[in-house]
Amino acid sequence: MGVIVGAYNELEVIKSLDFGIYLKCDDVEILMPTKWVPPNTNIGDILNVFVFRDSDDRLIATTIKPYVTANTFAFLEAKQVNQVGAFLDWGMDKDLLVPFREQAQRMEPGFSYVVFVFVDEVTNRLVASSKINRFIETEDITLQDGDIVDLLVYSETDLGYNAIINNLYSGLIYKNEIFEAIRIGDNLKGFVKYIREDKKIDLSLQKHGFELVDDVKWRILNLMKQNAGFLALSDNSSPEEIKSKLQISKKVFKKAVGALYRERLVKITDKGLELLK
Repeated sequence: MGVIVGAYNELEVIKSLDFGIYLKCDDVEILMPTKWVPPNTNIGDILNVFVFRDSDDRLIATTIKPYVTANTFAFLEAKQVNQVGAFLDWGMDKDLLVPFREQAQRMEPGFSYVVFVFVDEVTNRLVASSKINRFIETEDITLQDGDIVDLLVYSETDLGYNAIINNLYSGLIYKNEIFEAIRIGDNLKGFVKYIREDKKIDLSLQKHGFELVDDVKWRILNLMKQNAGFLALSDNSSPEEIKSKLQISKKVFKKAVGALYRERLVKITDKGLELLK
């Protein structure tokens, strides 16, 4: 298969010199400078290393773990901008280039951006792009409603927040269904709410249907146990008050309380909920 640039590779140590060691993949020898060589490394050892190309186009191996690998999205800070482009901090000695042609908007030092990292076909070096729509899969959607997914929030719209799903797709979290503070760059766990006919994906940060009500029921009970069996929330409480205490909508709160009442676990009063023993 050969060495994979921008990724972790299992490579064998074949040579040790004053300035480092060489690792081998097929017929390719890859240098690891001395500063990265683990103590007590010997010829014949197999090391798990990250491989990249340096400014002289040489393949280099390192034991440093960068913030991001090739073909993945990440939220990275711009450290400097010069005549070539912007350079992002990705946890390595030298920053990661975003050429001007790959910038959706001109980047500025001190600001962070969601980017896609890939191996440039011309230079064979790792670069990043903030024109992330080019790298999002829009046709072959293998998700299903209700799937638990990893999310990276990358933009805000009038409707809500767009997020990268499982490092592949894009979906929307609606503002009226958000009950916690979120920001661009946040990594979150979420749920596929619905995949529309046009293959657009609706997301949620909460479970749905009976699963959500069941989850909220236990949240309410635990909160009551921590507060001497009482919760100062009722039908008269404002949506904002319920959101602040439980991070849910008033509609979901009423469903959960109704279920607890039918199960004879709580008593509903004008002042709030009382835990029945």
